[in-house]
Amino acid sequence: MSQLLPAALLRAIDEIGRLPGVGARTAERYAYFLLRADAHANQKLADAIANLHSGVKTCPVTFALIDPDQDVSPLYSDQSRNKKLIAVVEEPLDIIALERTGQYKGTYHVLGGAISPIDGVGPEQLHIPELLERVKADDVEEIIIATNASVEGESTALFLQRHLIDADITVKMTRLARGIPVGVDLEYADQITLTHALEGRRLL
Repeated sequence: MSQLLPAALLRAIDEIGRLPGVGARTAERYAYFLLRADAHANQKLADAIANLHSGVKTCPVTFALIDPDQDVSPLYSDQSRNKKLIAVVEEPLDIIALERTGQYKGTYHVLGGAISPIDGVGPEQLHIPELLERVKADDVEEIIIATNASVEGESTALFLQRHLIDADITVKMTRLARGIPVGVDLEYADQITLTHALEGRRLL
């Protein structure tokens, strides 16, 4: 392909292809779209990417993503939020999903991933010690473990539960309910979803 396309376009394709979930053909389409796009629009995209690291920092308390001029996450400093209730999530973007419900009024704690020995991620690489400090400092009454419904997410949830018990911390621990999504036929539900649906069944 190096003889068929200009070097600048090949480089763009190569870099775009490094993004997660972007295959070779998709990278080619994205690069060609950018090539045909207005140069000013491309510059705006380039500036946004270039300023990404300097324009975002991590909250030292919740580990959510915040603006550089903020000391802590607004979702933590907001007096209307219940600091005695913490939803523990894997990644910062997981917060968006819970906030969209409009039902959650507690605070958050971002672990920074999930335990995955295959990927070289162990408990020591997650923000677990900081969570224990928050539980004590904010006199937390309930921790909602909102990790993903994956093998890694379940392992992380189990580790957190055991770790809090071993640390002799008395706090109510709950797990997000899992079930069959609306509009999905039973035959298409995966085993993990079905298992949690059975465990979380309730009276009609």
